[in-house]
Amino acid sequence: MITPQIRVMWFYFTLFMVPGVITGYGGIWFAHRGLNEAQIGVLNAAPIFVLFLINVFVGRLSDRASDWKMTIVLGSLTGSIALFLLIFADNYVMIFLSITGMAVAGGAVIPVIDAAAMRLAKRTGANFGAQRSWGTVGYLITLVLTGVLTTHFGPDAFVWLMIGFGVWRACAAITLPRFRTPTDTPASTHLGNLKSVLKAWFLFPLIGFAIVNSSHLLLNAFQSLMLSRQGFNPTTIGILIALGAVSETIVFIGYARLAKYLSARAMIAISAAMAILRWTAFAFEPNIWGLVPLQLMHGITYGLGFMSTVTFISNWVSEGNAAESQGFSVMLQQVAIIIAVPSFGPLIAMFGAKAYFFSALYASTGLACVLISLRLKPPLQNIEQT
Repeated sequence: MITPQIRVMWFYFTLFMVPGVITGYGGIWFAHRGLNEAQIGVLNAAPIFVLFLINVFVGRLSDRASDWKMTIVLGSLTGSIALFLLIFADNYVMIFLSITGMAVAGGAVIPVIDAAAMRLAKRTGANFGAQRSWGTVGYLITLVLTGVLTTHFGPDAFVWLMIGFGVWRACAAITLPRFRTPTDTPASTHLGNLKSVLKAWFLFPLIGFAIVNSSHLLLNAFQSLMLSRQGFNPTTIGILIALGAVSETIVFIGYARLAKYLSARAMIAISAAMAILRWTAFAFEPNIWGLVPLQLMHGITYGLGFMSTVTFISNWVSEGNAAESQGFSVMLQQVAIIIAVPSFGPLIAMFGAKAYFFSALYASTGLACVLISLRLKPPLQNIEQT
């Protein structure tokens, strides 16, 4: 029997496949089609800006619908349709419309599925972290597959991989179960129980993780370049990056056990503290034996922080405002990224690997936010350790 939990895992498995194709070959394909660095930069930045504007609104509409599945299916279908424009994309405008449409539609789905899957897991006793980990597995498999197929078939394989994985995600969305029970009522007011977001003790942990999450930008955007300059070959760099994804998956799966002993905010604080340590160590350009444990820390600096933030919101906000709350958190993360994006490029140019010191400093402000929250309102064991 295909249970609701299996259908959720299946959707997560497909969720990040299209981004995996872009990560693996997107920059090369864009350059092959004649795009310059500035145009590629716009392709990456535009969806972040649009999602910043619409995420909370999409979450609010999703909460008011009869079930969150409607938004997930609509977003997945819209994203797959946008990708078909790549077949006819013979200029920058067409490529921009296709990639931005896909990225915005897919990005808007993520906080909704996270909120819906978390609520369903709580109601059924499933392990949300284990379900979410399948997204990382699908992403890793796609990275490898994209490298193999584009090497064998050339640039044209990129378009069909994008379309194929986009359609697969849309089909998986259609098979998702209903997330709300028949007795659940959609949100009927603007904020409702989300008024707690306006209180500092609730807001500061979300800001804290947003800052810590964006401090990873230096790693994501420039790690392969800097490791290459240190003399590491592409195979070694690929293995090191994969170690981070593996550790993230392990933390996702084991999170439920950790949550029995520590509050969600305490674990966000731990992720922030470990990020400070990790970025400081990266600044000293360690050798391979130092890089392995630093990459394995990714499960703590990102995976633990992400899971704890989603759990924190779920513990304190009612079901009627679940998607809007997750959308609000993602909006804060996008604000932090928008602040960080213009800074990291020039810092790399000026300081090289020493720019990681600035990532550590940025992460320290995130830790301060979480500690302020804990001081304002200590954790309640029956609510925050679930």
